[in-house]
Amino acid sequence: MRARTRLLCALSTVLVATAATAYGMLPAGAAVTVNLDDPTKKDVAMQIVSAAENSSLDWRAQFRYIEDIEDGRGYTAGIIGFCSGTGDMLELVEAYTATKPGNVLAKYLPALRSVDGTDSHAGLDPNFPADWRTAAADPVFQAAQESERDRVYFNPSVRDGKSDGVRALGQFIYYDAAVMHGYEGMRSIRTRALRKAKPPAQGGTETAWLNAFLDERVAEMKKEEAHSDTTRVDTAQRVFLRNGNLDLNTPLDFSVYGDSFHIG
Repeated sequence: MRARTRLLCALSTVLVATAATAYGMLPAGAAVTVNLDDPTKKDVAMQIVSAAENSSLDWRAQFRYIEDIEDGRGYTAGIIGFCSGTGDMLELVEAYTATKPGNVLAKYLPALRSVDGTDSHAGLDPNFPADWRTAAADPVFQAAQESERDRVYFNPSVRDGKSDGVRALGQFIYYDAAVMHGYEGMRSIRTRALRKAKPPAQGGTETAWLNAFLDERVAEMKKEEAHSDTTRVDTAQRVFLRNGNLDLNTPLDFSVYGDSFHIG
C-alpha cells in the first residue's frame, strides 16, 4: 500500500507539472521544486553532513563511529554526532532500549543520565566505545539512530525551512546548524539573523536571508575552539549559495576542512 501511494504521488506531481506547462503556468523544462525531505535530496544532505562530521560521504558507515573530540560534550557518536553530554545520546539509548530491552548499551543508561550536561566518562569507560560499535551492527540500533536524527534534528529543521519559504538548500542550512548547535541553537541563530534580513515568507529574498543566517552561524561557530574552523560553511554551503543552487541539485563539488568531495 505504501509503495502504491508513493507511486500515485509521483504520478500526480508529473501530471501537475505537465498540465501547468501545457496551460502556460510553467515554462517548458521548468523544474518542480523538491524539498529536502524527498528521499534523494535527504540522502544528499546526509552525505554533506557526513563529509563535515566524518570526512566521508558514506554516512551509513558512521553508525559505529564514536570518539571524544574534546569539545566539552563527552563522547560523540553515530550518524549525527549524538553526544553523551548533551542528552541526545541518552534519548537515543533510551529509545533503543524501549524497542529492544537488554541490548548491549542498556546497562549504560544510569551512567548516561549521570554524565548528561558534562564531558565526563564516569561509568562509561572503558567498554562503552566497544559496546557502541557492537550495537551499531544491530539493524534495530541503526533504525533508532535514523529515527532520533529525524525527530530531533532533520524534521524540525525542514519544517522550519518550509515555513520560512526557503528551498532545499536553505532547509539544509538549517539542518546542518541544528546538527552542530542543537535545534534550539539553530533557532537562536535564526533569531539573530532576523535583525539583519527577512526570510522569503516575510517578504525577504532567499539569497539575502540565507547569507544573513550563515553570517550568524559563522559567528556562533567561532565562539567554540572545537568548531572555529568554518569551512563547512565557507567552502560548501556558501559555494552552493553563490552558485544559485537553491534547490541543492547535484552534481555538487565542495570541500570541507581541506578535503574535496563530489556528489554526482
